[in-house]
Amino acid sequence: MAGLVLFMVVGTIDGSGSGSHLYGMLTGVLLGLIWARQKNLRSELDKTRALLDRALAQRVATPTQARPSEQPPTAAPAAKLQETRYDAAYSDAPTPVAPPPLTHPIPSATPRPRAATPARPDQPAQPDLVTAAIARIKSWFTEGNVPVKIGMLVLFAGVAALLKYAADAGMLRVPIGLRLSLVALAAIIALLVGWRQRDGRRVFALSLQGGAIGVLLITVFAAFRLYALLPPAAAFALLVVLVAGVGLLAVLQEALALVVLGLLAGFLAPILTSTGHGSHVALFSYYAVLNLAILGIAWKRSWRVLNLLGFVATFGIGSAWGVLQYRPELFASTEPFLILNFLFYLAIPLLYLHRAAPEQRKLIDGCLLFGNPLISLLLQAALLQWRGQPLAFSALAAAVIYVAVAWSIRGRSHFGILRDAWAVLAIAFATLAVPLALSASLTGSIFALEGAGLIWLGLRQQRRLARWGGVALQLAAAVALVIGRSDSAPMLATAWLDRDFIGALILVAAAFASAAFYARLGTDAVLQRWTAVLLYGWGLCWWLGASWNEISRHVGTSGEAAAAMGLFALTGWAAAEAAQRRPRFELGTVVAWTAPILLAAILPLVLRQLLDGQPPLWGWNLLATLSAAALGWRTLQCLRSWPLPAMLAQLGWLWRWALVASATIKVLLQGTPGISGAWMLLLVMLPLCALAALALARPQWIAPPLVELLPKLRPPLLGSVLFVLGLYWLAGLFMAGDTAPMTYLPLLNPLELLLIVISLLFARWLGDGAMAATLRRGRPMVLGVLGMAVVTSATLRAVHQLGHVPWNGALFDSSLAQMSLTVVWSVFGLLAWVWGSRRGQRLVWLAGAVTMGVVLAKLLLIDRSHLGNLFGIASFIAYGLLCTVIGYLAPAPPRRPSTSTGEAADAP
Repeated sequence: MAGLVLFMVVGTIDGSGSGSHLYGMLTGVLLGLIWARQKNLRSELDKTRALLDRALAQRVATPTQARPSEQPPTAAPAAKLQETRYDAAYSDAPTPVAPPPLTHPIPSATPRPRAATPARPDQPAQPDLVTAAIARIKSWFTEGNVPVKIGMLVLFAGVAALLKYAADAGMLRVPIGLRLSLVALAAIIALLVGWRQRDGRRVFALSLQGGAIGVLLITVFAAFRLYALLPPAAAFALLVVLVAGVGLLAVLQEALALVVLGLLAGFLAPILTSTGHGSHVALFSYYAVLNLAILGIAWKRSWRVLNLLGFVATFGIGSAWGVLQYRPELFASTEPFLILNFLFYLAIPLLYLHRAAPEQRKLIDGCLLFGNPLISLLLQAALLQWRGQPLAFSALAAAVIYVAVAWSIRGRSHFGILRDAWAVLAIAFATLAVPLALSASLTGSIFALEGAGLIWLGLRQQRRLARWGGVALQLAAAVALVIGRSDSAPMLATAWLDRDFIGALILVAAAFASAAFYARLGTDAVLQRWTAVLLYGWGLCWWLGASWNEISRHVGTSGEAAAAMGLFALTGWAAAEAAQRRPRFELGTVVAWTAPILLAAILPLVLRQLLDGQPPLWGWNLLATLSAAALGWRTLQCLRSWPLPAMLAQLGWLWRWALVASATIKVLLQGTPGISGAWMLLLVMLPLCALAALALARPQWIAPPLVELLPKLRPPLLGSVLFVLGLYWLAGLFMAGDTAPMTYLPLLNPLELLLIVISLLFARWLGDGAMAATLRRGRPMVLGVLGMAVVTSATLRAVHQLGHVPWNGALFDSSLAQMSLTVVWSVFGLLAWVWGSRRGQRLVWLAGAVTMGVVLAKLLLIDRSHLGNLFGIASFIAYGLLCTVIGYLAPAPPRRPSTSTGEAADAP
């Protein structure tokens, strides 16, 4: 190992002289490895020779003939021989020699049993890091399924080489037409094989047929679109033939998968063969034929997937064509196809229920039942360019159609669900015709009030349809208000009295009333309880949105923050007053949580004042701040019976005052000429530092009005404040730290003072009695990391300020900066090393040792490139001197575990 390090250092120094640093280091490592391996082999050879010499000497010294009374000798086992060799090779005692044979008789005596001498267990030598790494690499090739590993590697290499040779020799240049023909021939063969296997292996046969048809479809598309080998008419004809063929195969084999594949290919065929100049009449006529086929299949089979596929493809592709190609003059040739498709998918759910099993007739296809009229109405509106009167007549026509079809199945009991759904759709279309003919604001207000009344009636009479009808009417009212907002004008110049806001207020009142109805009259069913919550949230969103719309209309940009602050404070206070009456179920919890959420929403507004430099204690901002203070105090008192929302509300309350103080300081400092950003940052962050210090040392000063919640308030307050301070601490590490108008002094400038104050707050927080014991034990390590980061930043900043090195990437390339870091880190490593060794603090000593190791690596990897100047030379000299000092003061690590106090470790 020593040789490896020696050669690495030699190679590194040699590489630095030649300009190739990495090459020199790698060369040194390789030479060290070769030298270490040669040394190990020589040692093993010497041991083997000594072992053989001793074994031969022992065998020569053994008598060749045994006494008659002795038993014949037996062969020693292999394990015993190995043990003998091991003992002989590593024992320091001389090898015993057998004595010469006796010539006089020995008196007879009973031989005593001789106790067996226990053999020393084998203690294999521990491999070094290089040997272990080599063994690990070797194990990958010698363990597991080795033939497969090696075989796959060789196979991949052989295939790659073969493909490269074939490509270079031009063997893969086959005409594209021949390639496509071969692919199509293979697909046809697979299709014939699948057809012949349809009886014996149905699943295999259908899969094979589907795959073959898919390959044929892709081949036709590639021949037409990618390589222009087929004209559009021929490609479309081939696709139609393939679609018809797959339909025929599906019908003959009753295979739904093939039908789906065929219809999918049929719908995609016009898109794949389109040139952008075709006729939409031909396109929609072709799709009408496909939908007619789906209608015929629905008459015989209840395949829901097929119906959904046709619906999605027809209306999806039709909508895409309308967005890209429709013009008003195409209305007469487009409207009939929209009506036809609407009628198709109006009849398909009826046919589905007609063919479905009796136990499935209670299930209706909601996607087709409700999606068809909705999408058809939207497409009709687009065709009519959203004109109200024609749309109203279209809605009335749809209502008449749904009334007719519902009336046609009135006597069939198994179609009861479908009949009721069609009746609801008829009512919905008739109701929708009203707003299409009247103004949007008036329609929305009427719908909202009607919806609240239906909800009240449905709750009193326990009628689900009435309740959901009321909810739907309120949603329709909201849509009407949104649509009517674009063309409405304020009735009066005064804010809060125009038609839009009054209509929104009616919708808000209806939503809040509906939520109250569900809370008072509803049952404890989960659906009703959460419906009350959703209605309350719906009304709250409309209230905030409509109020903000009025603010943006009538308040200038400079006053928007103040007006929004007042709005949030007023709404939060109203919610807290409502929560004090404790509404039932989850509604009470949601109402109580509204206040802290809105108080937290005030914080971005104050932060905006801080960033924009607006004075929070002047003009309308002062009025908003005082109003928010008074309403916030009352809000906290109302939330006393809700501990968690109250605690979070007070957290936002304290944060707001800290931000107001910071914004005020910034406004005052903006008028000071020549003040640097570092001073601004220090003074602006002082309120947050003061808040953290009060929470740590005097928490009772910030507890009112909810003193009893202080134990729960303190941890999140400290966590949030210190988190923000930590972000600023992290950002401060990378700031240049200009100190104008004062002169720069290391560690005595505003930026580094702020970093030190934040570090001390973190230290006090980690030592707090409420902190977990695990975190308190890690306090020294955290403080060490923070201190090292601050010192490193201060060192680079001093080089920038005093050495006039630019604060950019050139700073890390500067030899002065690298020398300064080396010296400073080495000094701190020395202090930690010596302190830990003498005081028995093993963790402190370990930190110093790691620091010195990092500096050594930095010298070899970075600083040695600066050996051509004095700063680089000084780095090496300083590190060497400091290491010498360490060797003199504390050469050894502490000899006992780390304790808080203890005697110094032995040192010369």
